[in-house]
Formats: sequence, C-alpha cells, structure tokens
Amino acid sequence: MEKLIRDAFPTVDDDLMAYVTGCLDDLSAPNEDDVYDCIGEMLLGSVDGCNEDAVHRLCNKIVKLSMRDGAANGDDLHQALSAPVSIGAIAQAVERDLQESASIFMRQNRDLPQNVDMKRLEKAEAKIRQKNEKRAVQKTAPAEQQPAMKQEASANQTINKRDMKQSGKVLDIHLDNVDLTFGEKVLLENASMVLTFGRRYGLVGRNGMGKSTMLRAIASRSLRIPPHVSILHVEQEVVGNDTSALDSVLECDVERKNLLEREQQLTKVSREPQPVASSAGPDNNDELMKIYARLAELEADQAPAKASRILAGLGFTTSMQAQPTKEFSGGWRMRLALARALFAQPDLLLLDEPTNMLDLRTVLWLEHYLQSWPTTILVVSHDRSFLRSVATDVIHLHSKDLTSYKGDYDVFMQTKEERLRNQQKEYEAQQQYRQHLQDFIDRWRYNAKRAPQAQSKIKILEKLPVMKPVVIDADVVLRFPVCEELQGALVQLSEVSFSYTSERTIFSQVDLTVNAQSRIAVVGANGAGKTTLLKILLEELSPTTGVRANHRNLSIAYFSQHHVDSLSMDLSSLDLMRSKFSGCRDEVYRQHLGSYGVSGELATRPIATLSGGQKSRVAFAVMTWKKPNMLVLDEPTNHLDVETVEALGRALVKFPGGVVLVSHDETLIDMVMQELWVCGNGSIKSLEGGLKEYRKRVLAEIDASGL
Repeated sequence: MEKLIRDAFPTVDDDLMAYVTGCLDDLSAPNEDDVYDCIGEMLLGSVDGCNEDAVHRLCNKIVKLSMRDGAANGDDLHQALSAPVSIGAIAQAVERDLQESASIFMRQNRDLPQNVDMKRLEKAEAKIRQKNEKRAVQKTAPAEQQPAMKQEASANQTINKRDMKQSGKVLDIHLDNVDLTFGEKVLLENASMVLTFGRRYGLVGRNGMGKSTMLRAIASRSLRIPPHVSILHVEQEVVGNDTSALDSVLECDVERKNLLEREQQLTKVSREPQPVASSAGPDNNDELMKIYARLAELEADQAPAKASRILAGLGFTTSMQAQPTKEFSGGWRMRLALARALFAQPDLLLLDEPTNMLDLRTVLWLEHYLQSWPTTILVVSHDRSFLRSVATDVIHLHSKDLTSYKGDYDVFMQTKEERLRNQQKEYEAQQQYRQHLQDFIDRWRYNAKRAPQAQSKIKILEKLPVMKPVVIDADVVLRFPVCEELQGALVQLSEVSFSYTSERTIFSQVDLTVNAQSRIAVVGANGAGKTTLLKILLEELSPTTGVRANHRNLSIAYFSQHHVDSLSMDLSSLDLMRSKFSGCRDEVYRQHLGSYGVSGELATRPIATLSGGQKSRVAFAVMTWKKPNMLVLDEPTNHLDVETVEALGRALVKFPGGVVLVSHDETLIDMVMQELWVCGNGSIKSLEGGLKEYRKRVLAEIDASGL
C-alpha cells in the first residue's frame, strides 16, 4: 500500500503517509469512491503537483490490491456452487452430533472411578486460600507502607488536519485537546495551547499541578510537535569527562562540528601527493568551497567567542572555561547544560526553573540575555521578577486547563483577577436567571392557560450554556513554630578572616552582628564567600583569625539548597517525622506538617512522588521541629511556586528570631530584607540602598563588560 502511494507521489512526507495508510487500514472491502472520499482531498491539499486524475488512478490501484490481498487471505468471495445445499439439513446434523457427543461425555464421566486423594485436595485448597489472603492484604495496605513506584506520564492529543498540512517553514506549535496524566492523577483535560514562534512564554501554576511533567511530554514528543521544529529541554546536567567547558559548548552545534571535521579530512587529503590522472583533486576542491561557504553562512569563526561570552555570563572565568567538565560540581554542570542550550539556539527552548542553581548576579545576566532571544521559549519559573523581565506571554495551568494571557507577569495577574471577577459575575447572573425560569415553570407548568409559556421557559432553560463557578485556590499559609525570643546579639563576628590556603583569602576583617530582629540578605557572585560565611555562622568552619561569639541559648536551623539529598525518598512525610523525632502521637506530626501545607493524603504519600516544592515544605517541617530561634536559609525558594514564596516571606517577617538569607529571588528579598550584605573583593559589607542599588551596580557591570 505504502509503495503504491510513494510511487504515485514521491514527495509525500512521512507523517502524511502514516495518517493515510492508517485511514486505509480502517476501510473494509472498499470501492474506488470510498478510497477517494477517505484520502483524496487530503492528498490534493497537501502534496505538490497532485491532480484528481492521478488520485483516481491511485485509488483504482489500491482497490485492486485490496481485492487481491483478500483473495490470498481467503476472504469472502462469490463462488458458484456445484449443487444445491440444504441449510436446514446441515443444521439438524450438527445438532444431532452435539447431542451424541454430550451423551457419550456424560456416560464416560459416570463410568470413571472416583480416585481423589482428599488430603492432597485439602492442602491445595489451603495454599489457594493463603495466596488469596496475601493478595487481599497487599491490596488493602495503606499508602505509607507500600514502596514507591516509578510512574510515567501518559499523554493524548487530538490531531488537527490543519497541522498535517503545515510546511517546514511554519514554526508555530498548536496543541489541541490535550489530556495528560501522571499515574492515576489527571493533570490536563481537554486543554489547548498555541506557541507562536518568537514569543517567550512563562508557564505558571501551583506546585504539583504538572508543569514539569508537561515540559517533559513536549520534549519527548509524546505531544505531537511538527518534526521540523527542533526542541531542547534543559533538565539534566552535563556528563563529566575530559572535554573542556568551552569545547563542550561548541560541540552542541553538530553541523558546525561535522563541517570542520570534514574540512580537516579534505585538507589532509589535498596535501598528500596525488596521481596525475586522478580526478579527486577538483572534486575535493568543489566540496571544500561548499564547506567554506556554509561555515561562513553559519558564522563559524565567531562561535568560540559567542560560547565564551555565554559561559562568562553564567559565571565561568577564563580558567574555568578551559577546565575538564569532570572537575565541576553538579551545580556548575547544570550551568554548562544551560550554556549549551543558549549556544545551540533551538526553535523551541524549554527551561525548567533555570534560576535555581544561579546567584543573583547571574540571574540578572540571564534576564538581560533572554530579552533578545530570537526563537520560542517556554519557561517554568517561580521567580516573579524573572518572569516580569523575560516573559512576553503567560500560560496559567489551573483546574486541569491551560489559559493564555498576553503581557508580562504583572499584566497576567491583573488580567486574571479581572477575568475571574467577570466570570463569577456571569455565573451568578445566570444562576439567578435559571432560578427565575425554574420558579415560573414550577408555578405555571400545570396551569392550562400558562402551560404553553411554561413549556417555552423549559426550552430556554435547556438551551442555556452550562457555566462553572470560579475555582479560587486557597491562600498558601506557612507558619514557623513559636520560639524563645532572645535578647542581645545571637551571633557576632569581630574582625573575622577566613582562608582555605595561604594563597587564597576568601574575606578578611569582617564585623557583623545578628540579633532576634535581624532580617539579613546575603548576595554576591558564586565563589565570593556566601556559603563560607554561612558555615562560619553555623560553626561548621572556624575563622582563620578573629572571634565568633554566640548567645548561650542559641538554636540554629539550617536549610540547604540541596535539601532533597537529606530526605528518604521511600518514606512518607509522616514516616520521616516518626523516624527522626520519635515519641509523639501521629496527630502531633500531622499538625506540624500541616503548618507547611503537607496535610491529608499528601502526608502519607512517598516523598519520591512529591513535587520539588512539596519536598521543600517537608524539609522546612524537619528543620523547624526543635523550635529554633535563628534561621539560616540557603536558596529556600528553589522549586517553590510564586504563592508559596510569598507565604514564606510573610512567615519570615513574623518569625520572632533572627534570619540570614541567601537567595536569588528578588521578590523574597524585597519582602524580608532589612539589611543587605554583599560578598566580593575579599570582604563582606553592608550596602546602603539595598537591593535596588545592588541591581543597578550589577547591570552597569554587565553593560560595561559587553556580556
């Protein structure tokens, strides 16, 4: 079948071929008209140089082929019988044979001796009962006792014929009537979305709604994406090997790499002595000219400078760019994966929380770089400031549906509130109208004079569209436990200096104080000493010189940006609290977890099945169980949605102890910060003017450096 179509129309693409052959397979005993109705219009509208005569000839050949295949397979064909056949006589003979075989069977069973070993029979029945009881126990076992199972998402989508006819030049993406599930949980139901080429889309929604799962479905092409659209999903870190960071970025441009390798091969051949009669020389020269032309078109000579500029913007120094990738930590390899994606510049770039592993300075550079991005971006981010700077459109994942909004995040919030208000007003007005119609119907339905009017009202009521009430998500509330409020300095650093080696001084002559009212944000480039400062505050490191003093009743809780590593994935949140802090009733554990939004069935699910934001909430619950009076937080907003970040900010403002915060999230810093410490140039100093002044300085540095 496929060969016939390919011979008739060689230019038909693979997607259209698969669709056409699938339609033909569904036809049963087709004639020429049936085949034309099935595929004729599609071929005429999608294949260049196609006309009706050619399509009719193809349909005729397909019908003949199906008839020949049917004869070969023994399908129903009309044949002349050699003599008349009595159907009734055949039916009586069959019935008689069945009765005789049944009677013989019954008689043979009656004559068989009964040699059953009752003891063996009882043992077999006991084993069967034992297996059934075991299965019943496994089925009814609570969720927290069952091991975590790896689940995968499944997607379903309606294919539009319009998309089948798209040419390779169209880079817009249409996703219509998408259903997406993860295990038994329905994430999307009959949702639709359009990604216009060149626009930058921010995908937002609460934790656990399915944003990351949707990106994976698009990247794996479980959802139908035009095959000519290139997709790159930044999700996994680069594998470490001996390749330098700069070469690793350059290698992701496969076409440039292949052209350069071929150019080296041809150049090597041209330098070798060739026989006089050989004609390989001119052919090689022609191919070399084509390679040089293509490399010039790709601006291949500027690729190393472009890759180096991207790496520098993401925090890689000149010496780091020459280092092998195996020498970098996981966080730096994630930056390297982001650099490769920015350099490759695919038609559709998928970013899932790209700011998680970045410091504030690098986040500001990335915002600046993406504002001039030429292709399509779909980014999941919970950083309101990042979305405000990057996104031209916002897609809201809510109530198993996708709603698109034009404009940045601030416009989205304003438009969403207005839309919800109008939707609620329309719903309430329709409910009142429905009640008015129903009251009239109930009153006059059986009145002879008013019955026709009542019937008219019934028809109006039946034709009214069904409107759903507005579903408003509950406010996110985080509550830190009440702690002992201490007076005076909690931690004090006096003339503190720290060096890992005599040649490498991180900072020197630092004088800082943290008290119960302190709300301190620490910023600076990676490697400037932020983590070192936190470890000194936590007494995990001792100052090289100087004095660290703390309150005698001080209790510090530390939240690490790698909190997931400390959680037992096979346990539920409730089991984790039991194992770490034994001796309390389940009600106490549940109440504490509920303070961070981990309640109900969520507390009994394996931690491995929770979203990143939900795991962060569990880590908050573990961290604050002992009621600390000072919090040291290292990137606490990673994986948290926008609403939870705002709830965290409100909770930190109300917390009666001291707070030291390292974060790249400008929204959280603005909400909480009373003092800004800047790490850099071998010192840690408080900056007057706060975050606005720091942002102004960083952007000036980026502009001056040409990054």
